[in-house]
Amino acid sequence: MVKEKITGLTVTDIRFPTSLGHHGSDAMHTDPDYSAAYVILETDASDGIKGYGLTFTLGRGTEVVVCAIKALSRHVVGRALEDIVNNFRGFYRELSSDGQLRWIGPEKGVVQLATAAVLNAVWDLWAKKEGKPLWKLLVDMTPEQLVSCIDFRYITDALTEEEALEQYMLKNGYPAYTTSCAWLGYPDDQLKKLCTDALKEGWTRFKVKVGADLQDDARRCKLIRDLIGPENKLMLDANQRWEVNEAISWVKELAVFKPIWIEEPTSPDDILGHAAISKALAPLGIGVATGEQCHNRVMFKQFLQAHALQYLQIDSCRLGSVNENLSVLLMAKKYNIPVCPHAGGVGLCELVQHLIIFDYISVSGSLENRMCEYVDHLHEHFKYPVAIQNASYMPPKDPGYSTEMKPESVSQYQFPDGEIWQKLVREGKIEI
Repeated sequence: MVKEKITGLTVTDIRFPTSLGHHGSDAMHTDPDYSAAYVILETDASDGIKGYGLTFTLGRGTEVVVCAIKALSRHVVGRALEDIVNNFRGFYRELSSDGQLRWIGPEKGVVQLATAAVLNAVWDLWAKKEGKPLWKLLVDMTPEQLVSCIDFRYITDALTEEEALEQYMLKNGYPAYTTSCAWLGYPDDQLKKLCTDALKEGWTRFKVKVGADLQDDARRCKLIRDLIGPENKLMLDANQRWEVNEAISWVKELAVFKPIWIEEPTSPDDILGHAAISKALAPLGIGVATGEQCHNRVMFKQFLQAHALQYLQIDSCRLGSVNENLSVLLMAKKYNIPVCPHAGGVGLCELVQHLIIFDYISVSGSLENRMCEYVDHLHEHFKYPVAIQNASYMPPKDPGYSTEMKPESVSQYQFPDGEIWQKLVREGKIEI
């Protein structure tokens, strides 16, 4: 029988002008345009099924990721899907260790983002071929099949393949927390309305952006704590704004508002700095959360070994797709650290829901201290948008990785020639 092959890879630069409404704004990213490098894989199969993948970006720079994806396409086009999934570990290593591209990004940076986009499309294609949502495809695998997708290189001192084969349990469902209410650029009236509406909708976990001004942070945290009451959970996110000692003193000033964590308090690469912050804040009952900028499994290994985080935040598009996220989920299980994924960006909620549902059913078996970020932006552009009920992610039912965008959205928001961007130029609101 002739194997079906991947015959083409196209990639599109898609951007949404979110900076105009300060959506996504924080202490370090004041004007983000939520964007995606969007990949489509075509095959010679008669069923016409395509694979869709993306990686999240913030506007300028997306074109660089697009170039990296095109450079990786040589590893994908002409390959049979069957051969890829039967040796997924080898295929992952081939993408992430391209001898020439590795020099500019060995499992980090632009090349890693590009790898995630390509692999996300491959996983979407595979799940669709199997007629299953991605989380179900993962849950139905044997432990041996799952582990065969993981590259254990560089992490065997934290987790071996033999240990990983002992980690599987059952159950399902997943609570969410909202970040949509308290972007740093929102005025107080908007913040109050969004929090009040969220409470009515059943939300009990709220994250606040901090880090630009201590007095203003205290004022906004008090405003939100007064709105949500003492019984609901509050988290802080500094988006890498502070020095290590500055983070400790700043968060101590905000401890009166009873946050359960401070997210990304300093440089995402400073593992020992996060360890120092964790140690200093532990007596206050405040943990450190990080991981959305953690670009490979080796860094997560070291964060865990150094006791530098208390909440681990995987990202569907920062790591090397499902393959690498599986290794991090298993390490988190071994070190007994709760996974609370990052999902604040284009398509990230759609993707990461599959990973957390799988984690609950087959790895952790627990919801203790666990929740997944939810941002109520841009879901309307996806063919299979995330479904939230009672402040919880509901398991998706459609085959694939929920990565497919609506063709009209791709056309309208393609940068720079899409209708939306051209309209903004004509109105004088932006310059390209």
